[in-house]
Amino acid sequence: MMMILRASPPSPYSRLVRIAAEVLGLGDRITMVPPDLTDDSEVLWQQNPLGKIPTLITEDGTALFDSRVIVDYLDHLAGGSRIIPAGPERFQVLRRQALAIGLLDAALLQVYEGRYRPQERRHDGWLAMQAKKVTGALAELEAAPPALTSPPDVGQIAVACALGYLDLRFGGRWRAGHPALVDWLDRFAASVPAYGATHVNP
Repeated sequence: MMMILRASPPSPYSRLVRIAAEVLGLGDRITMVPPDLTDDSEVLWQQNPLGKIPTLITEDGTALFDSRVIVDYLDHLAGGSRIIPAGPERFQVLRRQALAIGLLDAALLQVYEGRYRPQERRHDGWLAMQAKKVTGALAELEAAPPALTSPPDVGQIAVACALGYLDLRFGGRWRAGHPALVDWLDRFAASVPAYGATHVNP
């Protein structure tokens, strides 16, 4: 029985899971089924009471969410400590994942503010706070880009997905001031075919 990933190709959180699955050799055991959240009968609402993607339906029918839980499960399924190491290094990797996902959260909130909130109700101070989070995360990553390992750990994958999302939704403006990160992402993409395979054009 196949696992089912309720996910959307443009979602950076979904991309993280999809890349992790491929890196772990589990891609052929997962079928991606995008949801239609505008449909009240969409089964995702029964699978995940939050109605959020990604959600993984395991082979025994269990629904797992969010991306961090799913990736942890996939690493376990692949034998453990493949992309989430054990020992002291584990916490550095998980910290890097948290930094990248925090960047993503702040970037996504800016996108949603522009997409869903009328212009007259937007809060410039709140948007500036989210932008500051993105700027701060990029500065830390530029100062010390992650080392590339084979296979890449979950922190590296999350950073690549965060930068890819900035390319997708913010026109790649981050690139001008972050040459070390640009070089790092180019090398990551060259070494992890799943990154290019999950690319979505703006």
